[in-house]
Amino acid sequence: MKLKGKKVIQLASGDFEDLELWYPVLRLQEEGAIVDIVAEKKGEHYIGKYGVPVKSDLTFDEVNPDDYDALLVPGGWSPDKLRRYESILNMVRIFNESKKPIGQICHAGWVLISAKILNGKTVTSTPGIKDDMENAGAIWVNEPVVVDGHLVSSRRPPDLPDYMREFIRVMVEKNN
Repeated sequence: MKLKGKKVIQLASGDFEDLELWYPVLRLQEEGAIVDIVAEKKGEHYIGKYGVPVKSDLTFDEVNPDDYDALLVPGGWSPDKLRRYESILNMVRIFNESKKPIGQICHAGWVLISAKILNGKTVTSTPGIKDDMENAGAIWVNEPVVVDGHLVSSRRPPDLPDYMREFIRVMVEKNN
């Protein structure tokens, strides 16, 4: 249990990519991490693109980023909703400034773009937002997972094993 007692925020809103939210949550829990599902409303059920629900533990405004060790942004259509909340963008900026691990997969890069933290960073994403990533100043590569310091990015569900292996490795390194 490499991450025993470490705390992670998993952001959520409707239309998240089911595997891109749940696979990271379950892998981190297997490693002993405490994962809080953070959404607009507390105790609300949010439904993924394929019908898998998740219930939120806390609201965006209830969490203090200083109390957490890492942040995960799911893919799907959820990032387009999440990036509209200034509290989310501020949370991402705080994690970035503190060099705490931030995981993004698929369309999750939209949230980091809106937080304006990708300039000069090497990342990947679904190829569908490659232009968005590059227009935000990122160096985009087509790889299953890319690690640039504390930023861990991945393309799509088939890349989840590589994504979580690297995200866990970065968490262990940053927290030792």
